[in-house]
Amino acid sequence: MDRGIQPPLVDTTACLCRVDAGLKTVAGAKRFVPGSKLCLQPDIKPSIHPTRQKPPRDRTRNQYPLLPGLPDDLAIACLTRVPRIEHRTLRFVCKRWYRLLAGNYFYSLRKKLQMAEEWVYVMKRDKNRKMTWHGFDPLNRFWQPLPPVPKEYSEALGFGCAVLSGCHLYIFGGKDPVKGSMRRVVYYSARTNKWHRAPDMLRRRHFFGSCVMNNCLYVAGGENEGAQRSLRSVEVYDPSKNRWSFVSDMSTAMVPFIGVVYGGKWFLKGLGPHRQVVSEMYQPETNVWTRPVHDGMVSGWRNPSACIDGKLYALECKDGCKVRVYDEETDSWSKHIDSKMHMGNSKGFEAAALVPLNGKLCIIRNNMSISLVNVGKDGAAEHLWETLAGKGQLKTLVSSLWSSLAGRNHLKSHIVYCQVLKA
Repeated sequence: MDRGIQPPLVDTTACLCRVDAGLKTVAGAKRFVPGSKLCLQPDIKPSIHPTRQKPPRDRTRNQYPLLPGLPDDLAIACLTRVPRIEHRTLRFVCKRWYRLLAGNYFYSLRKKLQMAEEWVYVMKRDKNRKMTWHGFDPLNRFWQPLPPVPKEYSEALGFGCAVLSGCHLYIFGGKDPVKGSMRRVVYYSARTNKWHRAPDMLRRRHFFGSCVMNNCLYVAGGENEGAQRSLRSVEVYDPSKNRWSFVSDMSTAMVPFIGVVYGGKWFLKGLGPHRQVVSEMYQPETNVWTRPVHDGMVSGWRNPSACIDGKLYALECKDGCKVRVYDEETDSWSKHIDSKMHMGNSKGFEAAALVPLNGKLCIIRNNMSISLVNVGKDGAAEHLWETLAGKGQLKTLVSSLWSSLAGRNHLKSHIVYCQVLKA
């Protein structure tokens, strides 16, 4: 044999760029295997005998069924019909059940079968300035235990809260008492009943405005602790891409104190750099900020407010027992929906949130009492309004009434955010 011609050291069909775990690059591989090239078939696993293939491993050989005696498809059909209040217990049965309930398929099937349930989630700051939160099941009228709020948000101020994909509750930004403004983003999943990390925002900010449009999270304005306290910048988080990106800045820096999505547009109202009241409107299709043309809407706009079935609603009185609707044709607020059962002006009875729940308006007060208003139904007030009583609510109402009679109207705790998650 000619000494100038050497046989190949290894089979050329093997994955040469994976010849050794320590060879991270093709250049490293070339030191040992002359003429080696980048592997074009990354799914081929390296083997001592490249020409021999191992039979595929049957992962279901030793896998127990979801329900003994039933195929998995029938077992899933049974589990999807279990009420949501029992899902927390189902996750502890076994790993297969946990993976099933934590995945997208299980809840997409529940949604398709119209079995997904909406729960109310309330974030509340207690008398010690600590953040606590609670979940309310409106079907069973029962408050559910939840995992604690992440430590960095237990005392934070001015952070945002929003819901994406119907079942993920995000809290983001805010001001830490020690570290100052934050970029941190975390979210709670109603499917896993756990908190998870998400990519940080691009700017540190607190006391900003936020909304959800087309399942994307928008954040605008606010403050930071740099040279320019008020911000004009706006950024958006797309969960499908799992990243933040900047969009057009607002025309003026703003610290928003109220915002709502109405007619596919985002309306913001707040304080400008000279503490003047300013308002702007954002259109995601054109990525342009303009001044709102509905002057009557903005001037009569009060917090809290919500949009349901294409109509904008706001509360007229402090205890939330009177609701008004915006009329776009006349550019005015009208049509009061009165419960005729007013509670008073104490801090405990003050309405803190207004959210859509099962096609109705849901009013949540600081004493954790909840009322539903059927805005799509005409009739007497007693048929439009419904009161939901959660666990321990009677004690709260009695203590609030006693405090009002005793003159102790100062607020020991109050609701910061209220959202609805569907699972």
